[in-house]
Amino acid sequence: MTMRRLIPKTNVGMRTDVSLTIVNIVLLLIFFFLVTGQLANAPGIAVELSETAELPIENLPKPILIWGSENEISLNGDPIEPEALGIALADASILHLLIDRNESAQILLELLAKPEFSHLELRLVTIHRNTPP
Repeated sequence: MTMRRLIPKTNVGMRTDVSLTIVNIVLLLIFFFLVTGQLANAPGIAVELSETAELPIENLPKPILIWGSENEISLNGDPIEPEALGIALADASILHLLIDRNESAQILLELLAKPEFSHLELRLVTIHRNTPP
């Protein structure tokens, strides 16, 4: 009987205090709405990006195959026939491609599917435009 008197009674109905958790959540919500409110009300900066219609060939990566309108093909700025591309690119390991956005890619894919182009790593060169097509 003396042992039972030394051990304190456990309170079965004891609950943990959640007030600190609620305070943390409320503070996080306040910070969230402060930050998002500032971002939503930030003034827009008017930026007009330049657009290049014709690029100087010396600024483009080499070798570059430019596929223009009406199936005009040029390699590094020099017009070339599709049959001569395999010989001209025999020593190259990378081929940069610049194709007009309105051209069909099917002809280009058929040309590059030939075995003489299998060793080439193809990289697309793009022109970013600010205005819709």
